[in-house]
Amino acid sequence: MVDNSKRCKACDGTGILSDQEGWQYKCSVCNGDGIYNHTDATTSARIMNVDENNRLLD
Repeated sequence: MVDNSKRCKACDGTGILSDQEGWQYKCSVCNGDGIYNHTDATTSARIMNVDENNRLLD
């Protein structure tokens, strides 16, 4: 289990996010490891591709 002080709040430490339809994808905040640290803060945001139904395309 991940230390509570370092756990990513976006994915609650699981490393996986899901959309409204249940599609799961890697957490873009912590890069999928469930731990948020200073190196994650320096990573620039990336634009994700979506289809016509706004589902994320990996």
